[in-house]
Amino acid sequence: MKRSVDRILTTHTGSLIRPPRLLEFVKARQAGQAIDQSAYEATLEDSVREVVARQVEAGIDIPNDGEFGKSTSWSLYVLKRLSGFELREVKGANPFARGADRLRFADFYAELEGRGDGKDWSNVTRRDAVCVGPITYNGLFELQRDIDNLRAATNAAGVDEAFLPVAAPSSAIPDRKNEYYKTDEDLIVALAEALRTEYRAIVDAGFLLQVDDARAAVTYDRMVPPASFEDYFKWLERHVEILNHALEGIPQDRIRYHVCWGSWPGPHTTDVPLRKIVDLILKVNAGAYLLEAANPRHEHEWKVWQEVKLPPGKILVPGVVSHGTNVVEHPELIAERLTRFASCVGRENLIAGTDCGFAQEEINRRVHPSIMWAKLEAMAEGARIASRA
Repeated sequence: MKRSVDRILTTHTGSLIRPPRLLEFVKARQAGQAIDQSAYEATLEDSVREVVARQVEAGIDIPNDGEFGKSTSWSLYVLKRLSGFELREVKGANPFARGADRLRFADFYAELEGRGDGKDWSNVTRRDAVCVGPITYNGLFELQRDIDNLRAATNAAGVDEAFLPVAAPSSAIPDRKNEYYKTDEDLIVALAEALRTEYRAIVDAGFLLQVDDARAAVTYDRMVPPASFEDYFKWLERHVEILNHALEGIPQDRIRYHVCWGSWPGPHTTDVPLRKIVDLILKVNAGAYLLEAANPRHEHEWKVWQEVKLPPGKILVPGVVSHGTNVVEHPELIAERLTRFASCVGRENLIAGTDCGFAQEEINRRVHPSIMWAKLEAMAEGARIASRA
C-alpha cells in the first residue's frame, strides 16, 4: 500500500457517476427490457478504461473502476453474486425510511424524496431480500470481469496501484430478512464466509481491497432509541469480529476500511459521534481507514486524532471533499483540512480522500458529473498545497 512519502497522495471512496452510454443499458435492464449483452460488456470495458484515465488526469493517485460493474447499488450488488436470497415486494413501510433523524425531519425527507403517498422510493428499496437457503458465492463471472476491466484500464493508464470496493458483512444486503438460518447470527457468519471469496480474489489479483461499511455508523441512528448505546456498541463490536473473520489470511496492508454516516443529503443530527466508535473502527484488521470528515456534522472530528493514536503502520484517509454538496471546495480549504490531520497523524500516514461515493446506485447520483470531477481536481490541488506546506 502506497504511503505519502514524497507528497500527500490522493484517492477516493469508490462509486463514480456512470456515463450516459452505460446508463442506457442500466435503464433498459431496470425496465425489464432485453439488452445486447455483448454490447453491454464492451461498453462497460470502455467506460472503465475511460474513467481510470480521467481519474489520473484529475490527479488521483490511487483510482478504481468507479464501481461501474456493480448492478444496482454499492451494497445490494451482492444479491447477484450470492445464492440463498429471494426478492419479494415490500409490505408496509419503506424499510429505509427509519431512524431518529428521519423521524425528527419527516417533512424534509418527504420533500427530498418526492414522496406523496409514501411509495415513491428508490428502485432498489422496493423489494425485501429474504434469505431462503444456504448463502454461497456464485458471482465469479462478474467479479473476474471487474478485475479484468480494471487491470486493462490501469495498465493502459500506467497506474501501479488501484482498489476495488466491496460491501462489509454488516452492510451487504441491508434490511435482509431471515427464513433459513436458525439465528440472524448464523446468517451473518455465513454471509461473511461467502464474501471472503470476493475479498481474497481481489487481493490475489493484485489490487487493494476496500471494505465499505456505512452500516457500522448508520445503524446507531436506527437503533437508538429505543435501544441503548450499549446495545448498539455490542452490535458493532460483534460485526467487527465477523468482518475480521472474513478478512482472515489477507495481509492488512492490502485492505482499506471505509466508514461513513450514510450518503444521503440530510440533516444527520443523530449521527453517532466518531469518538464513541473510533476504537472499534481501529480494531478492523485493515491498513488504511477511510472516514467521512468534510461535511459540517463531522469536520470538527479531526480533533479526535489529537487524543486517539493511529496504530503504527496504519494510514488515515479522511474525506476532505464532500459528495453531498454541489459547492466545490476551495483547494486552500482542502489543504487546511489535510494539514490539520497531518499535525495529528503525520504526513506519511495520511492520504487525501472523499467522504463517500458520488453515486451510491447506478442511476442515483449526488452531484452533477462536472462537479464531481471539479471536486477531485480541487482535492488534488489541495494535496499539492498541503504537501508544500
